[in-house]
Amino acid sequence: MTDDPHAQFKGVKPVEERHKLDEAALTAWLEANVEGFRGPLSVNQFKGGQSNPTYQLVTPAKKYVLRKKPAGKLLPSAHAVDREFRVMSALYPTGFPVARQYALCSDDSVIGAMFYVMDMVEGRVLWDGRLPEVSTQDRRALYENKIATLAQLHTTDYEKIGLSDYGKAGNYFARQIDRWSKQYKLSETENIDEMNRLIEWLPKTIPTGERTSIVHGDYRLDNLIIHETQPRVIAVLDWELSTLGDPLGDFTYYLMSWVMPSDGRAGLGGLDLKPLGIPTLEEVVALYCEKTGRAGILALDWYFAYNAFRLACILQGIAGRVRDGTAASAHATQMIQRIRPLAAAAFHFGQKAGLA
Repeated sequence: MTDDPHAQFKGVKPVEERHKLDEAALTAWLEANVEGFRGPLSVNQFKGGQSNPTYQLVTPAKKYVLRKKPAGKLLPSAHAVDREFRVMSALYPTGFPVARQYALCSDDSVIGAMFYVMDMVEGRVLWDGRLPEVSTQDRRALYENKIATLAQLHTTDYEKIGLSDYGKAGNYFARQIDRWSKQYKLSETENIDEMNRLIEWLPKTIPTGERTSIVHGDYRLDNLIIHETQPRVIAVLDWELSTLGDPLGDFTYYLMSWVMPSDGRAGLGGLDLKPLGIPTLEEVVALYCEKTGRAGILALDWYFAYNAFRLACILQGIAGRVRDGTAASAHATQMIQRIRPLAAAAFHFGQKAGLA
Protein backbone atom coordinates (compact mmCIF):
# COMPACT_ATOMS: atom_id res chain seq x y z
CA MET A 1 0.00 0.00 0.00
CA THR A 2 1.05 3.61 -0.48
CA ASP A 3 0.52 6.68 1.69
CA ASP A 4 0.22 8.84 -1.43
CA PRO A 5 -3.50 9.52 -2.06
CA HIS A 6 -2.74 10.45 -5.68
CA ALA A 7 -0.66 7.35 -6.50
CA GLN A 8 -3.54 5.95 -8.55
CA PHE A 9 -3.19 8.89 -10.97
CA LYS A 10 0.62 9.05 -11.09
CA GLY A 11 3.11 7.31 -13.33
CA VAL A 12 2.49 4.51 -15.80
CA LYS A 13 0.94 1.05 -15.89
CA PRO A 14 0.75 -1.72 -18.49
CA VAL A 15 -1.65 -0.79 -21.30
CA GLU A 16 -5.23 -1.79 -20.52
CA GLU A 17 -6.66 -4.38 -22.93
CA ARG A 18 -9.26 -1.93 -24.29
CA HIS A 19 -6.54 0.67 -24.99
CA LYS A 20 -4.04 -1.68 -26.69
CA LEU A 21 -2.30 -0.30 -29.80
CA ASP A 22 -1.02 -2.02 -32.93
CA GLU A 23 2.64 -1.66 -31.98
CA ALA A 24 3.97 -2.86 -35.34
CA ALA A 25 1.92 -0.28 -37.26
CA LEU A 26 2.84 2.41 -34.73
CA THR A 27 6.57 1.58 -34.95
CA ALA A 28 6.49 1.84 -38.75
CA TRP A 29 4.72 5.23 -38.53
CA LEU A 30 7.19 6.52 -35.90
CA GLU A 31 10.18 5.48 -38.04
CA ALA A 32 8.69 7.39 -40.98
CA ASN A 33 7.50 10.51 -39.13
CA VAL A 34 9.44 11.14 -35.90
CA GLU A 35 12.88 12.62 -36.42
CA GLY A 36 15.58 10.51 -34.75
CA PHE A 37 13.22 7.69 -33.72
CA ARG A 38 14.93 4.31 -33.25
CA GLY A 39 13.26 1.16 -31.89
CA PRO A 40 12.72 -1.29 -30.37
CA LEU A 41 9.57 0.22 -28.86
CA SER A 42 7.75 -0.64 -25.64
CA VAL A 43 4.48 1.04 -24.65
CA ASN A 44 3.02 1.92 -21.22
CA GLN A 45 -0.16 3.79 -20.37
CA PHE A 46 -0.24 6.82 -18.06
CA LYS A 47 -2.57 6.30 -15.10
CA GLY A 48 -4.19 9.76 -15.20
CA GLY A 49 -6.00 11.34 -18.15
CA GLN A 50 -9.78 11.12 -17.93
CA SER A 51 -10.25 12.20 -21.47
CA ASN A 52 -7.62 11.36 -24.08
CA PRO A 53 -5.79 8.04 -23.52
CA THR A 54 -2.10 8.90 -23.05
CA TYR A 55 0.83 6.53 -23.57
CA GLN A 56 4.53 6.48 -22.75
CA LEU A 57 6.66 5.27 -25.65
CA VAL A 58 10.01 3.90 -24.47
CA THR A 59 12.99 3.33 -26.78
CA PRO A 60 16.62 2.61 -25.86
CA ALA A 61 17.58 6.24 -26.53
CA LYS A 62 14.63 8.24 -25.17
CA LYS A 63 10.99 8.40 -24.11
CA TYR A 64 8.08 9.99 -25.93
CA VAL A 65 4.44 10.66 -25.10
CA LEU A 66 1.53 9.74 -27.39
CA ARG A 67 -1.95 11.25 -26.94
CA LYS A 68 -4.85 9.85 -28.93
CA LYS A 69 -8.56 10.34 -29.29
CA PRO A 70 -10.61 7.76 -27.38
CA ALA A 71 -12.70 5.23 -29.25
CA GLY A 72 -16.50 5.24 -29.25
CA LYS A 73 -19.26 7.84 -29.25
CA LEU A 74 -17.83 11.33 -28.57
CA LEU A 75 -19.40 14.71 -27.84
CA PRO A 76 -19.09 17.34 -30.59
CA SER A 77 -15.77 19.29 -30.50
CA ALA A 78 -14.37 17.11 -27.68
CA HIS A 79 -10.99 15.33 -27.74
CA ALA A 80 -9.43 17.61 -30.39
CA VAL A 81 -5.89 16.26 -30.16
CA ASP A 82 -5.00 18.08 -33.39
CA ARG A 83 -5.67 21.38 -31.61
CA GLU A 84 -3.42 20.37 -28.69
CA PHE A 85 -0.66 19.53 -31.18
CA ARG A 86 -1.12 22.82 -33.04
CA VAL A 87 -1.00 25.14 -30.01
CA MET A 88 2.03 23.44 -28.47
CA SER A 89 3.85 23.43 -31.82
CA ALA A 90 3.23 27.19 -32.10
CA LEU A 91 4.29 27.95 -28.51
CA TYR A 92 7.42 25.77 -28.33
CA PRO A 93 9.65 28.04 -30.51
CA THR A 94 8.71 31.10 -28.37
CA GLY A 95 10.38 29.57 -25.30
CA PHE A 96 7.08 29.00 -23.49
CA PRO A 97 7.40 25.79 -21.40
CA VAL A 98 5.72 23.07 -23.46
CA ALA A 99 6.96 19.71 -24.70
CA ARG A 100 8.52 19.57 -28.17
CA GLN A 101 6.02 18.21 -30.70
CA TYR A 102 7.15 15.71 -33.35
CA ALA A 103 4.22 14.70 -35.52
CA LEU A 104 0.42 14.44 -35.77
CA CYS A 105 -1.26 11.43 -37.38
CA SER A 106 -4.78 12.00 -38.71
CA ASP A 107 -4.91 8.59 -40.40
CA ASP A 108 -7.20 6.45 -38.23
CA SER A 109 -5.92 3.25 -39.87
CA VAL A 110 -2.57 3.37 -38.00
CA ILE A 111 -3.81 2.83 -34.40
CA GLY A 112 -7.56 3.39 -34.76
CA ALA A 113 -7.77 7.12 -33.97
CA MET A 114 -5.98 10.44 -34.50
CA PHE A 115 -2.89 10.89 -32.29
CA TYR A 116 0.26 12.96 -31.86
CA VAL A 117 3.73 12.31 -30.46
CA MET A 118 5.83 14.68 -28.33
CA ASP A 119 8.87 14.63 -26.06
CA MET A 120 8.41 13.22 -22.59
CA VAL A 121 9.48 15.99 -20.19
CA GLU A 122 10.95 14.50 -17.00
CA GLY A 123 10.15 16.38 -13.79
CA ARG A 124 7.76 16.51 -10.86
CA VAL A 125 3.95 16.52 -11.05
CA LEU A 126 2.56 17.86 -7.76
CA TRP A 127 -1.05 17.50 -6.59
CA ASP A 128 -1.30 19.02 -3.15
CA GLY A 129 -1.57 22.83 -3.18
CA ARG A 130 0.25 22.99 0.17
CA LEU A 131 3.33 21.65 -1.67
CA PRO A 132 4.57 19.50 1.23
CA GLU A 133 7.44 18.26 -0.99
CA VAL A 134 8.79 21.80 -1.46
CA SER A 135 10.74 24.02 1.00
CA THR A 136 8.94 27.09 2.44
CA GLN A 137 11.25 29.39 0.51
CA ASP A 138 10.70 27.51 -2.76
CA ARG A 139 6.91 27.42 -2.28
CA ARG A 140 6.53 31.13 -2.82
CA ALA A 141 9.00 31.07 -5.72
CA LEU A 142 7.09 28.21 -7.36
CA TYR A 143 3.69 29.88 -6.93
CA GLU A 144 5.12 33.11 -8.36
CA ASN A 145 6.62 31.18 -11.28
CA LYS A 146 3.27 29.49 -12.00
CA ILE A 147 1.60 32.91 -12.17
CA ALA A 148 4.43 34.33 -14.32
CA THR A 149 4.08 31.33 -16.69
CA LEU A 150 0.34 31.93 -17.07
CA ALA A 151 0.93 35.67 -17.60
CA GLN A 152 3.53 34.77 -20.27
CA LEU A 153 0.90 32.71 -22.10
CA HIS A 154 -1.65 35.53 -21.87
CA THR A 155 0.80 38.13 -23.21
CA THR A 156 2.05 35.96 -26.12
CA ASP A 157 1.13 37.54 -29.47
CA TYR A 158 -1.10 34.77 -30.82
CA GLU A 159 -1.33 36.37 -34.30
CA LYS A 160 2.44 36.52 -34.62
CA ILE A 161 2.79 32.75 -33.93
CA GLY A 162 0.09 31.78 -36.44
CA LEU A 163 -2.86 31.23 -34.09
CA SER A 164 -5.14 34.09 -35.19
CA ASP A 165 -7.78 31.51 -36.23
CA TYR A 166 -7.32 29.22 -33.18
CA GLY A 167 -10.59 30.49 -31.72
CA LYS A 168 -13.01 33.37 -32.06
CA ALA A 169 -12.12 36.76 -30.60
CA GLY A 170 -14.76 38.31 -28.32
CA ASN A 171 -17.82 37.01 -26.45
CA TYR A 172 -15.70 34.29 -24.86
CA PHE A 173 -17.74 33.86 -21.69
CA ALA A 174 -21.05 33.96 -23.57
CA ARG A 175 -19.82 31.22 -25.91
CA GLN A 176 -18.30 29.15 -23.11
CA ILE A 177 -21.47 29.31 -20.99
CA ASP A 178 -23.52 28.29 -24.02
CA ARG A 179 -21.12 25.45 -24.89
CA TRP A 180 -20.93 24.02 -21.38
CA SER A 181 -24.65 24.42 -20.75
CA LYS A 182 -25.36 22.40 -23.90
CA GLN A 183 -22.81 19.72 -22.94
CA TYR A 184 -24.32 19.61 -19.46
CA LYS A 185 -27.80 19.04 -20.85
CA LEU A 186 -26.56 16.39 -23.32
CA SER A 187 -24.84 14.53 -20.48
CA GLU A 188 -27.37 15.18 -17.69
CA THR A 189 -27.91 12.20 -15.38
CA GLU A 190 -29.95 13.97 -12.66
CA ASN A 191 -31.79 17.28 -12.27
CA ILE A 192 -29.80 19.83 -10.19
CA ASP A 193 -31.76 23.01 -9.50
CA GLU A 194 -28.64 25.17 -8.86
CA MET A 195 -27.26 24.26 -12.30
CA ASN A 196 -30.56 25.16 -14.00
CA ARG A 197 -30.55 28.57 -12.32
CA LEU A 198 -26.90 29.24 -13.15
CA ILE A 199 -27.52 28.34 -16.81
CA GLU A 200 -30.11 31.13 -16.84
CA TRP A 201 -28.22 33.71 -14.71
CA LEU A 202 -24.60 33.52 -15.92
CA PRO A 203 -25.09 34.70 -19.53
CA LYS A 204 -27.05 37.77 -18.37
CA THR A 205 -24.38 39.00 -15.95
CA ILE A 206 -21.01 38.69 -17.77
CA PRO A 207 -18.53 41.41 -16.60
CA THR A 208 -17.38 43.95 -19.20
CA GLY A 209 -13.84 44.67 -20.35
CA GLU A 210 -12.99 41.48 -22.18
CA ARG A 211 -9.52 40.91 -23.65
CA THR A 212 -8.43 38.13 -26.00
CA SER A 213 -5.38 35.87 -25.65
CA ILE A 214 -4.48 32.20 -25.88
CA VAL A 215 -6.17 30.49 -22.93
CA HIS A 216 -5.13 27.06 -21.68
CA GLY A 217 -8.55 26.13 -20.29
CA ASP A 218 -7.34 23.86 -17.46
CA TYR A 219 -4.34 25.61 -15.89
CA ARG A 220 -3.89 23.92 -12.53
CA LEU A 221 -1.16 22.38 -10.40
CA ASP A 222 -1.27 18.79 -11.70
CA ASN A 223 -1.21 19.91 -15.35
CA LEU A 224 2.27 21.37 -14.79
CA ILE A 225 5.61 19.59 -14.81
CA ILE A 226 7.93 21.18 -12.26
CA HIS A 227 11.73 21.04 -12.50
CA GLU A 228 13.18 18.21 -10.37
CA THR A 229 15.09 20.56 -8.04
CA GLN A 230 14.16 24.15 -8.98
CA PRO A 231 10.89 25.98 -8.23
CA ARG A 232 9.84 26.52 -11.84
CA VAL A 233 7.48 25.15 -14.46
CA ILE A 234 9.23 23.27 -17.28
CA ALA A 235 6.14 22.06 -19.18
CA VAL A 236 2.44 22.89 -19.25
CA LEU A 237 0.38 19.79 -20.14
CA ASP A 238 -3.15 18.99 -21.33
CA TRP A 239 -4.13 21.67 -23.86
CA GLU A 240 -7.38 19.94 -24.84
CA LEU A 241 -9.55 22.91 -23.77
CA SER A 242 -7.25 25.63 -25.12
CA THR A 243 -8.59 28.30 -27.48
CA LEU A 244 -8.55 32.06 -27.96
CA GLY A 245 -10.54 33.68 -25.21
CA ASP A 246 -10.60 35.98 -22.22
CA PRO A 247 -7.44 35.39 -20.15
CA LEU A 248 -9.45 36.07 -16.98
CA GLY A 249 -11.22 32.76 -17.62
CA ASP A 250 -7.86 31.02 -17.18
CA PHE A 251 -6.55 33.16 -14.35
CA THR A 252 -9.71 33.04 -12.21
CA TYR A 253 -9.91 29.26 -12.74
CA TYR A 254 -6.39 29.03 -11.31
CA LEU A 255 -7.45 31.37 -8.46
CA MET A 256 -10.21 28.93 -7.48
CA SER A 257 -7.55 27.04 -5.47
CA TRP A 258 -7.56 29.90 -2.94
CA VAL A 259 -11.33 29.64 -2.30
CA MET A 260 -11.89 25.87 -2.55
CA PRO A 261 -11.33 23.94 0.69
CA SER A 262 -7.98 22.30 1.34
CA ASP A 263 -8.56 18.58 0.77
CA GLY A 264 -5.15 17.27 -0.29
CA ARG A 265 -5.67 18.49 -3.83
CA ALA A 266 -5.03 22.03 -5.13
CA GLY A 267 -7.44 23.75 -2.68
CA LEU A 268 -5.96 26.20 -0.16
CA GLY A 269 -9.18 27.52 1.42
CA GLY A 270 -9.06 27.71 5.23
CA LEU A 271 -5.27 27.40 5.48
CA ASP A 272 -2.98 29.93 7.15
CA LEU A 273 -0.86 30.65 4.07
CA LYS A 274 1.84 32.89 5.54
CA PRO A 275 3.73 30.21 7.53
CA LEU A 276 3.51 27.94 4.47
CA GLY A 277 5.18 30.59 2.31
CA ILE A 278 2.23 30.62 -0.10
CA PRO A 279 1.07 33.99 -1.47
CA THR A 280 -2.44 35.16 -0.53
CA LEU A 281 -5.22 35.55 -3.08
CA GLU A 282 -4.69 39.33 -3.03
CA GLU A 283 -0.94 38.93 -3.65
CA VAL A 284 -1.57 36.54 -6.54
CA VAL A 285 -4.06 38.95 -8.16
CA ALA A 286 -1.59 41.85 -7.75
CA LEU A 287 1.28 39.85 -9.28
CA TYR A 288 -0.81 38.71 -12.26
CA CYS A 289 -2.09 42.25 -12.86
CA GLU A 290 1.45 43.63 -12.72
CA LYS A 291 2.67 41.09 -15.30
CA THR A 292 -0.29 41.59 -17.67
CA GLY A 293 -0.74 45.36 -17.37
CA ARG A 294 -4.04 45.48 -15.46
CA ALA A 295 -5.16 47.90 -12.76
CA GLY A 296 -7.10 45.14 -10.97
CA ILE A 297 -9.87 42.58 -11.44
CA LEU A 298 -13.50 43.34 -10.59
CA ALA A 299 -16.32 40.83 -9.96
CA LEU A 300 -14.16 37.92 -8.75
CA ASP A 301 -17.23 36.20 -7.28
CA TRP A 302 -18.87 36.10 -10.73
CA TYR A 303 -15.75 34.47 -12.18
CA PHE A 304 -15.67 31.96 -9.32
CA ALA A 305 -19.34 31.10 -9.96
CA TYR A 306 -18.59 30.66 -13.67
CA ASN A 307 -15.52 28.45 -13.03
CA ALA A 308 -17.26 26.15 -10.54
CA PHE A 309 -20.22 25.89 -12.95
CA ARG A 310 -17.93 25.07 -15.88
CA LEU A 311 -16.13 22.42 -13.86
CA ALA A 312 -19.46 20.84 -12.87
CA CYS A 313 -20.40 20.75 -16.58
CA ILE A 314 -17.07 19.10 -17.50
CA LEU A 315 -17.56 16.44 -14.79
CA GLN A 316 -21.13 15.95 -15.97
CA GLY A 317 -19.67 15.24 -19.41
CA ILE A 318 -17.55 12.50 -17.80
CA ALA A 319 -20.71 11.17 -16.09
CA GLY A 320 -22.39 11.04 -19.49
CA ARG A 321 -19.45 9.10 -20.91
CA VAL A 322 -19.60 6.64 -18.01
CA ARG A 323 -23.29 6.17 -18.85
CA ASP A 324 -22.41 5.67 -22.54
CA GLY A 325 -19.43 3.41 -21.79
CA THR A 326 -16.71 5.65 -23.33
CA ALA A 327 -14.94 7.16 -20.26
CA ALA A 328 -11.19 6.44 -20.38
CA SER A 329 -10.62 6.06 -16.64
CA ALA A 330 -11.83 3.83 -13.86
CA HIS A 331 -11.56 6.88 -11.58
CA ALA A 332 -14.24 8.73 -13.56
CA THR A 333 -16.91 7.61 -11.08
CA GLN A 334 -15.04 9.42 -8.28
CA MET A 335 -15.19 12.60 -10.36
CA ILE A 336 -18.96 12.33 -10.68
CA GLN A 337 -19.35 12.61 -6.89
CA ARG A 338 -17.93 16.14 -7.13
CA ILE A 339 -20.70 17.49 -9.41
CA ARG A 340 -23.23 18.41 -6.71
CA PRO A 341 -20.67 20.09 -4.38
CA LEU A 342 -19.38 22.12 -7.35
CA ALA A 343 -22.93 23.13 -8.31
CA ALA A 344 -23.49 24.27 -4.72
CA ALA A 345 -20.19 26.22 -4.71
CA ALA A 346 -21.04 27.88 -8.04
CA PHE A 347 -24.45 28.87 -6.70
CA HIS A 348 -22.88 30.24 -3.49
CA PHE A 349 -20.48 32.48 -5.46
CA GLY A 350 -23.34 33.45 -7.77
CA GLN A 351 -25.34 34.62 -4.74
CA LYS A 352 -22.32 36.68 -3.58
CA ALA A 353 -22.25 38.22 -7.07
CA GLY A 354 -25.96 39.08 -7.01
CA LEU A 355 -27.81 35.90 -8.03
CA ALA A 356 -31.16 36.13 -6.28
